Amino acid sequence: MSFSAPISLLWLLAIPILIGLYAYAGRRRRRAAARFANPALVPNLVPHSPGWRRHVPSAFVLASLAVLVVGIARPHVVRDVTRNEATIILAIDTSRSMAATDVEPSRFAAARAEAEAFLETVPEEYAVGIVSFATSADPVLPPTLDREAARVALRELRLGSGTALGTAVTRAVDIALGRREEEAPPTQQGERSPAAVLVLSDGAQTSGEVRPLSAAQRARRLGVPVSAVAVGTGQAVVEVPLPGGLKQRVVVPPEPLALRQIAQATGGKFVPSPGTGSLDSVYEELGTRLAKDRKQVEVTSAFAAGGALLLLLGGALSSHWFRRAL
Repeated sequence: MSFSAPISLLWLLAIPILIGLYAYAGRRRRRAAARFANPALVPNLVPHSPGWRRHVPSAFVLASLAVLVVGIARPHVVRDVTRNEATIILAIDTSRSMAATDVEPSRFAAARAEAEAFLETVPEEYAVGIVSFATSADPVLPPTLDREAARVALRELRLGSGTALGTAVTRAVDIALGRREEEAPPTQQGERSPAAVLVLSDGAQTSGEVRPLSAAQRARRLGVPVSAVAVGTGQAVVEVPLPGGLKQRVVVPPEPLALRQIAQATGGKFVPSPGTGSLDSVYEELGTRLAKDRKQVEVTSAFAAGGALLLLLGGALSSHWFRRAL
């Protein structure tokens, strides 16, 4: 404990003096009483002696003064103060397979609705960013506290072709940590705010050089859990445009196993389909890893309240036992 005005603590020297004066006053009172009556006859005149209780109210008053003096010195204590900051990156699959309608109205619409619902429940102190991935993974929105900007970004997403799932995880992790590929990761726990990635996809990788498990292992080394929501239920079909205005029907089965493996490898959560699992666990897990700062906190008010409480308690006991304030 430290003090902003330590010189005020010199007033504590008055406490022993007050105790001495109290003891002297008690002896003087007893000597004065002995002049007018034989002390041996006092028990016959006063059947109930207050005994130790006569000293209790005074003890509370002296303790109150000591506590108040410490409060005047403006004490500070060092505490771990949580920095309620975290970053979550939403990685949204915008590949052509997300146009499949095995999930109504479509996989893409369901994923976007799940992301919008997530924005409604995630703590407002958490920054949220968005990455869109198809053939490549592109940042759509940097981490921000502006939820309306996130909603606008989600509405502006458009479908492309290909699914670079591994690249998306890698890019989302880098953005979540605010780092570039060539930067070294932090070496000590607590040097950065915690981060997480939430992937919404049908899980089928069709492009990209980074394999999903490789990306997951890297995310684990960097301490970023990757949670995933699998979108898609069966052997859906999408139409692929061909030259000459023709269209080809292509079967696009979902691959939830890849998403499950990513979540398991990184310590994230896996939700088998939109709406069937609680995404609250994604940011609740972040809450257990919030960074803490050691800060000096002034506790003057606590000492003032304690001193006032002791004073009131001493007065209450004196009033109850002796019918006087103190």
